[in-house]
Amino acid sequence: MEQLENKANTHDRQLEELTNKVDFFVRTSLPPIEGVFFNGQIFDAYVFSAQLIKSAKSSLVLIDNFVDESVLLLLSKRLPGVTSIIYTKQITPQLELDLTKHNSQYPPIDIRTYQHAHDRFLIIDNLEVYHIGASLKDLGKKLFAFSKMEMPAKIITDLL
Repeated sequence: MEQLENKANTHDRQLEELTNKVDFFVRTSLPPIEGVFFNGQIFDAYVFSAQLIKSAKSSLVLIDNFVDESVLLLLSKRLPGVTSIIYTKQITPQLELDLTKHNSQYPPIDIRTYQHAHDRFLIIDNLEVYHIGASLKDLGKKLFAFSKMEMPAKIITDLL
């Protein structure tokens, strides 16, 4: 009887270890839902944003008032066939030139003006909404936070 209990305890421990390993792999394979990047974590923040962009299957919508060529380059990491629209406060002549040159080489990005946003948002596949506390061009230069919002993307996209 004691031998059966020992065997059962051993199996319970092994099952718990395997469950923890599976949980770890599931958690680490999914994008985080919230977090903070600290001053100087430029590459870590860049990798995080690139992973979000690569996770899109059909579309990306970025709302960011401070876009430059580095954001265009980051969005070029999206999968083939994924559309991309940027909403920004102003399309400067420099941004227009950058966009023209980008779109002549990479799948096109559409840029439109939108005057009514203060915060930055990345909307993935019209399903997931990420609130990002810094402009994509400045990620990791200063302390910022991000969070995946539990709300329908339509609430924001209907305003655009």
